[in-house]
Amino acid sequence: MTPERRKNFDRLLNPRHIAFVGGRDAIIAINEARRRGFKGDMWAVNPKRDALAGLTCYATLQDLPAAPDAVFLAIPTHAAVAAIQQLSDMGAGGIVCYAAGFKEAGEDGARAEEALRQAVGEMALIGPNCYGMINYIGNAALWPFEHGGNSPGYGAAIITQSGMFSSDITMSQRSLPMAYMISAGNQAVMGLEDYLEVLSDDPAVRAIGLHIEGLRDIPHFERAALKALQNDTPVVALKTGTSQIGSALTISHTGSLSGANELYEALFKRTGVISVSNPSQFLETLKYLCVVDAPKGHRVAGFTCSGGGATMLADHSEKIGLTYPKITGDHVDNLTKLLPDIATVSNPLDYTTPIWGQPEHTYPVFSQAMTAMQADAAVLVQDYPAVGIDDSKIYYQNDAAGFAQAAAAQDLPAAICATIPENIDAETREFLISKGVAPMQGIHECLNAITQAASWCEGRTRILAEPPDPLQVAVVSDRVTLVTEDAGKDWVADVGVSIPKGRCVGAAEAQGVAQNIGYPVVLKMMSHQLAHKTEAGAVKLGITNDEELAGAIFAIKNDVQAYAPDAVTDRYLVEAMSPSPLAELIIGIRCDSQFGAALTLGSGGILVELIQDAQTLLLPCSVQDIKQAIKDLKAGQLLQGFRGRAPADLDLIAQNVYQLCNAFLDQSDTLAEVEINPLFVYADQICAVDVLLHKVA
Repeated sequence: MTPERRKNFDRLLNPRHIAFVGGRDAIIAINEARRRGFKGDMWAVNPKRDALAGLTCYATLQDLPAAPDAVFLAIPTHAAVAAIQQLSDMGAGGIVCYAAGFKEAGEDGARAEEALRQAVGEMALIGPNCYGMINYIGNAALWPFEHGGNSPGYGAAIITQSGMFSSDITMSQRSLPMAYMISAGNQAVMGLEDYLEVLSDDPAVRAIGLHIEGLRDIPHFERAALKALQNDTPVVALKTGTSQIGSALTISHTGSLSGANELYEALFKRTGVISVSNPSQFLETLKYLCVVDAPKGHRVAGFTCSGGGATMLADHSEKIGLTYPKITGDHVDNLTKLLPDIATVSNPLDYTTPIWGQPEHTYPVFSQAMTAMQADAAVLVQDYPAVGIDDSKIYYQNDAAGFAQAAAAQDLPAAICATIPENIDAETREFLISKGVAPMQGIHECLNAITQAASWCEGRTRILAEPPDPLQVAVVSDRVTLVTEDAGKDWVADVGVSIPKGRCVGAAEAQGVAQNIGYPVVLKMMSHQLAHKTEAGAVKLGITNDEELAGAIFAIKNDVQAYAPDAVTDRYLVEAMSPSPLAELIIGIRCDSQFGAALTLGSGGILVELIQDAQTLLLPCSVQDIKQAIKDLKAGQLLQGFRGRAPADLDLIAQNVYQLCNAFLDQSDTLAEVEINPLFVYADQICAVDVLLHKVA
C-alpha cells in the first residue's frame, strides 16, 4: 500500500464526512451510520430523488460541498466505475463499493473490475461486491444492513471475504469486543494483506480475525503477518473453501499429501497465525485474546463446583496439550483446611457446593490454590441460570468475583467457561469482561482458545528470535518431464545424500554388475514413462543369485509390456539391497505458483496413503524447522528411541534435508519436483532408496 493510499484508508476508517450514493441501499446505510452514532457530515447523492432518509440529495458528485473522506457507493456497475473516476479526480479519501457485477459475474464483470482499478487512483477502496466497513471505536459505519456488535474502546478487527458471514458475526451473541469489521469482497484494490498490515498498528486492536477463502499475494501476507507478530497483535484465521492452488504435477505422492490447505497451514505456522476450523472457535479465540493476555505456557489452574466439570476439563485438556500442575507440600494442608471435608485437593479443583457462592470461603480457596498450582492461566467452569429463574445468580457472581480477584492478584489470564455455550447470559458476559475475565462459551472452545493463545505466545518468541527468510514467488511451468530414477539419484548424491550402490546397464550386463555389487540386489527398469514402477511391475527386490536375476529381467519386461508397451526399455538399474531401516520417510520438494517452493515430510513407503502422516514447510526454512517437523510426525517417534530402538541422528537428517531444499531453490528454474520415497533412516545415516524427479521441459 502506498503512503498516499494509507492516508486515504485512514480517512475512510475515520471520516469527517460520508457521501451516500444510490437509492434504497443508500437509505439503509445512512440509517446504520446514524445508529452507529456517527457525528460527522452526511451527504446524499441521487439525481432522481429530493431526499434520502431525510438528507437532501445532491444531483451529482461535483455538487458536494467538499471531496468526501468516505463514500458508500451503491449504484450499477458501469455507473460505479465512472463515479469512482470522478471521486478520484475530486480527491476523495476512500470508497465502500457495495455494487456487484464485477469479476464474480464473468468476463464482462472482470473487464469492469479492471476499469475500476484503473480509475481508483490513490483512493482506498473496499470491495467491490462487499458489505463495507464498521468502525466500532470511532462510531463510523458504511454498511448496508442492520448490524450489531459493541466496543469497550478496544477489540478485534475482523476482515472477511464473505459479506453474509461478516453480518452474522456482528449479530453473534458472544460479547466479542469489536474494533473494526471489514467485508473485503472482491479485493480489487485492497486485499486482506493490506488490512492486516495497517490494522496491526492500531493500539485499540487487540487481535485480528481473518476469514480467508483465498489470498492474492502470499509474500505480502507473510510480511504483514510477521509485522502483526512484531506488534504483539495475535492473528486468528478461519480458512474455508478449497481451491485449485497447487502444483500442476499430480503424479507424486507428496502432491496428494500437501494440497492447498496444507500449504495455508504451513504459511500460518511460519508466521504465527492461529488457525481455527469453525466460526464458534474463531469468535471464542478472538474474545479470549481481546479480553486477557495470552498465557506464557500451557499450565492451567482449573476450578469447578462439580466433579463432572473437573473431569470434562481434564479430558479435553489431555488431548490438546494443556496440563494441570499438581498441588504438593504444605499447600495441600492449607487447602484442606479451607475446603469442606467432602472436597479432594486436586487440579482441576472441585471446591464443592457447601461453600458455593460464599466469597469469604471461595476467595481464599481460589487464591491459595492459584499460588499452589503455579499455572500460566486459570479457568472456572460456571453455567448460569436462565433469565426468569435466576434467583441463585448472585451466588455464581460471588464466586466469579472472587475468582477474578484471585487471578488478578496472580497476574493470570482468567476465563470463566460455560459447559453449554448458551448458559452464560449477556449481562454476565459484560460483567465478567468488566472484571478482566474472558466469558467463554463451551468447554472445548475455551480450552482450545487457551492452548492456541499459549502456543501463539511461544511461537512469537521463537519466530521473532529467528525470522524466516522471505518467501519467493515461483514461476510454475506446466511443461515438465520425468527423468529416470538413476538420473534423479545422481542429483541427490551430488547434493550429499547417500544412495544405494548400483549401476544402470542393459540386460546383458546386469549379471556382471550384480556380481560386482554382491547379492542380494534390486532390479528396476528405467523409463521416462514409468513414474510408479511398482504398479507397472518394473521392480524386483531381494534377488539372491544369477538365476533369480535372469528370471527377474524376463518378468519385468513382460509385466511392463502388458502395463504400458511404449514404456519398455533395455535399461535396468541394478542396486544393492538396502538393509531394514529404523523408519521410512517420504520427502517431497515442489513449487507452487502462489506459495513458492514447499517441503513435505511424511511417513514413507507403504504408509504414505495409509496413514497420511505429513508435515509441510514453506521454503526457505531452517534446519531447526525441519527437525521439529520430523519430530511432529508419527514416524518421528520411531526415530527417537521408540521401545528400545536405537535413536536416529535427527540433526543429521535435518541437515541433509536442508541441503536438498537449498539445492532445489538454487535450481528452481530447471527443477519442478523432487520426491524421495522411501528415504531409509538409520541410526547414523540416511539413504535415498527411490527418487522421482521432474525437470522443467
